[in-house]
Amino acid sequence: MNENDLDVKIENIVASIEGIAESFDLNKIKEEIPDTEYNKNKFPGLVYRVKDPKAAFLIFSSGKINCTGSRSIEDVEKSCKILVKDLELIGYKPIKPEIIIQNVVASANLKSEVNLNEIASALTDDIEYEPEQFPGMVYRLRDMNIVVLIFGSGRLVITGARDTESVYIAAKKVRDKLLSLGILKS
Repeated sequence: MNENDLDVKIENIVASIEGIAESFDLNKIKEEIPDTEYNKNKFPGLVYRVKDPKAAFLIFSSGKINCTGSRSIEDVEKSCKILVKDLELIGYKPIKPEIIIQNVVASANLKSEVNLNEIASALTDDIEYEPEQFPGMVYRLRDMNIVVLIFGSGRLVITGARDTESVYIAAKKVRDKLLSLGILKS
């Protein structure tokens, strides 16, 4: 089994953007930027979407902005530039936009079914496995602050990473651990 056997795919990147403004007038943004959504009775933030590259921003009156839906850090950066340009057109003067990656979510495929009961017996620490409540196993890579959901199908969901490289390292760690325990066949 080699690196390509993991079939890792970035599914979503969540980032916060700071330094654009200390506060936002969400009603003004809604009026002046087309295709934005804001209804303070339903949600306290304004939704701003970028189609290419795909991203959604949640803009709050406090000046906080969150970005979700991108599949690469480059796409987060490109869509953030589009947002900043639109905000500049309606009078905001960004101080110094800074993108902070909060969470990279990815999937991976071990390309082999695994016996979760066998894993639970071998790895008593750092796992949670309640098959009556959830069909997967929660495996915490505490040294990386990453959580990996392991499913019997051999599929993994990796969350908590702060960069894309960590996702690949986490997938490899899980695969290598299962190989060393003899649970996954090479």
